Amino acid sequence: MHNLPLRGQVALVTGAGRRIGRTIALTLARAGADVAVNYNQSRSEAHEAVRQIAALGVAAIAIHADISKPAQVRAMFRTLERRFRRLDVLVNNAGIFFPATWDKLGERDWDRILSVNLKGTFFCAQAAARLMTRRGRGHIINISSLGGLQAWPSYMHYCASKAGVIMLTRCLAKALAPQIQVNCLAPGTILFPEEEHTPAIEKIIRSTPLRKAGVPEDIAQAVLFLSTEAGFITGQVLAVDGGKSIF
Repeated sequence: MHNLPLRGQVALVTGAGRRIGRTIALTLARAGADVAVNYNQSRSEAHEAVRQIAALGVAAIAIHADISKPAQVRAMFRTLERRFRRLDVLVNNAGIFFPATWDKLGERDWDRILSVNLKGTFFCAQAAARLMTRRGRGHIINISSLGGLQAWPSYMHYCASKAGVIMLTRCLAKALAPQIQVNCLAPGTILFPEEEHTPAIEKIIRSTPLRKAGVPEDIAQAVLFLSTEAGFITGQVLAVDGGKSIF
C-alpha cells in the first residue's frame, strides 16, 4: 500500500492524450489510481495512453469532451460516474497556448483561449466537486503557468487566462473546504526529450536559477504530491519552474 497511495481511487486528467497530461495520467496510474483520460482532438493518442495505463494493472477509459463546452463537460462526468461511481482526483491540465500581440489580438482568439483555459477549468471543477462532496473528500489540481505569474506581452490573453486559473483555485479552495482540497501548479519551461534546445530556450535556461529546463515528470510528481501527501495544503500555487518566477 505504501507504494500505491492512490489504490482504489479514481483520477480524471483533462488533455491527457499527450505530452504533460499523459505523463500525469501514467504517474497517477503507477500510484494505483484508475484513470479517466480526457481528450478533444488527440483520439489515437488518448487510446494509446489508456492501453499504457491498463498495462499497469489498473482500469482506464478514454472520454472525449471539448472542455470549453459545458454540455460536453457534463456528459463526460456522467460517463465517468457510470464507469467508476466515484472521483477522487481531478487534474485540470487541458489548455491551449499561442501568441498574439496586443494590436493583433481579436475577439475570436481571446474567447478561444479563455474558454478552454479558464471556463473549461471551472466547469470541470464544478462537476468534479459535485461527485467528490458525496464522499466528503477529494483533490482538484489546476494547471496554471508561469505566465499566470509573469507578464508576457505577446501572450497576454494566455497570461490572463492562467492568472484567472490561480484566482479560481483560491476561490474554489474556500468554497469547497473542508472536504475538497484545491491547489494549483504553475509550470515553467518544460521540455520533452525530442525537443531541441533553441536559442530562445537556452536564453530562458540561463535566466533560471537552476540553469535547466524541467521535464514532464517534474509536473507529474508535483501532482502526485498534492494528491497524496499534501494533507494541510489548499488554495496554494506551486511554481515548478526552476526558480524562474523569483526573477
